[in-house]
Amino acid sequence: MNVAIIDVGSNSIRLLVARVDGGSVEQLHRERVYMRLGDDAFRRGRIGSRKLKETRSVAGKYARAARKAGAECLETIVTAPGRQSENHEELVRVLAKATRSSVVVLSADDEGRLAWEGAVSRMDDPPETVAVVDLGGGSCELAVGHPTIGPEWVRSIDAGALRVTRAFLGENPPGVERVASARREIEQMAADFGPPQPDTALAVGGTARAVGRVIGKRFSVESLEELAAHLSTVPVEEITEPHGITPERAETLLGGTLVLAEIGRRLDSDLEVGRGGLREGAALALARAEAAAA
Repeated sequence: MNVAIIDVGSNSIRLLVARVDGGSVEQLHRERVYMRLGDDAFRRGRIGSRKLKETRSVAGKYARAARKAGAECLETIVTAPGRQSENHEELVRVLAKATRSSVVVLSADDEGRLAWEGAVSRMDDPPETVAVVDLGGGSCELAVGHPTIGPEWVRSIDAGALRVTRAFLGENPPGVERVASARREIEQMAADFGPPQPDTALAVGGTARAVGRVIGKRFSVESLEELAAHLSTVPVEEITEPHGITPERAETLLGGTLVLAEIGRRLDSDLEVGRGGLREGAALALARAEAAAA
């Protein structure tokens, strides 16, 4: 079955068109645009009319592209903007009208579970216990479970890469003291995290992939802290431009690095960049629902 997922997040809006066959997801088409809905949600508490208009335009374009690419069914998922903005119901109405499809505001628990499933589905030989860190713009989810059972431990904090950047970091570079303060804030947010020890820990999301381009696909807490220390004192462009990282992603790299370091400490594990994630998990779930309804 060919399915399409429009993923509306705090940092970007993304489209995935994929062929789902059992538990595998083959990408057919994808697109991305940075919308930064999380900026409005964080600063104003609600998404402004200009951003809603832009979102409607992008979502409509993606829905048409998905159907042209052969999608038999389409679903729009909304992550942190649907949980952190006062006018999330208006956002849902705009998206439903633009895409002529169902729109689902994911709970943090649902987001963590879908990201876990999508990441594990792309593993060649998953071990007994897998942790998946889904670092978005507005929140970060952590799920731990067994490939044959599913995620059994799921937690979330409102410490996405964009949100941390706006709340705690500010200038580029922010300086050592501001980074230390941000680190303490993130540590406090994750204070209740007591995840099971995994055999493998995957990090998914655009910021995790960007970190991987800078320091490698597998990174330790120590290497993340070294990157954070470097980013605290030099303009981020000096580090990211040689790796082809977009300015929009570069802006939130330090915030995301601090969050990943804290989660790595909680897991007592290195992190490896995962090949799948939320959209793949949502595609699998949509295909199952469509098959069950047929």
